[in-house]
Amino acid sequence: MLRFALQKISGHSTQRIFLPATSTLMRGCSFATYEVIPKGQGREAHCDHVVKDQCNNQVANLYPKPNVGGQQKLQIGQNVSRKDKIKFLVTTLLDLKDSKEAVYSALDAWVAWEQNFPIGPLKNVILALEKEHQWHRVVQVVKWMLSKGQGNTMGTYGQLLRALDMDNRADEAHQFWVKKVSADLHSVPWQLCGLMISVYYRNSMLENLVKLFKGLEAFGRKPTDKSIVQRVADAYEMLGLLEEKERVLEKYKDVCTKIEKGHKKSKQTSLKKKKDSG
Repeated sequence: MLRFALQKISGHSTQRIFLPATSTLMRGCSFATYEVIPKGQGREAHCDHVVKDQCNNQVANLYPKPNVGGQQKLQIGQNVSRKDKIKFLVTTLLDLKDSKEAVYSALDAWVAWEQNFPIGPLKNVILALEKEHQWHRVVQVVKWMLSKGQGNTMGTYGQLLRALDMDNRADEAHQFWVKKVSADLHSVPWQLCGLMISVYYRNSMLENLVKLFKGLEAFGRKPTDKSIVQRVADAYEMLGLLEEKERVLEKYKDVCTKIEKGHKKSKQTSLKKKKDSG
């Protein structure tokens, strides 16, 4: 398992790699720290990058030159599976104190050895944090990812909005929606619109809910789910706009009817399959 950290020492950029002390070389060290010494420093100036541990033992040349056969040895950490890297990062994030700087530093160190930004593994990390109901951590990871210019998709935005809502930060979710999503109401997936309507509904932000729905209607967009229609109707009722409530229920009654018919049909199909198999 790997841990990475970056330090500045005497004006030089120095990388430290943390590995479990399991080898014979690290005997006597409870947790070995490896320091990468750039070329031209210390006794090992003839190497490009020399890795040394806390016991002052030379471990490996991190970037060895190709041998005669033209083959190059793997860098440290390349033999660690993706699953282990994800598990390690999740454990690290859960153990960290509630500090944005600490979380961002851990994420920076985790991706330092990747040639390409690991968007896929990070998605798995977010899913793992969601399963643990670590909504505050989810927010921090997604915001860090967005700050790197990565993950700018509606799916990522939905994860952030949901996490903000679950972290009791509905106002921040609203601000993010207005800044990043609201300008594209003509194309935003209904799933994401439904999520935001739910956020507004749960947090009694009824004026924002009605405004969002009117914006969608202005583009001629039709709700795809009965729950959306019902929440909008309820919002109008609580705001004292009963005529608007009746208008919405009448205009989109076919949405509720289609869903109910589809549910009955699927239920009948499943019952028929059970009878046939019996």
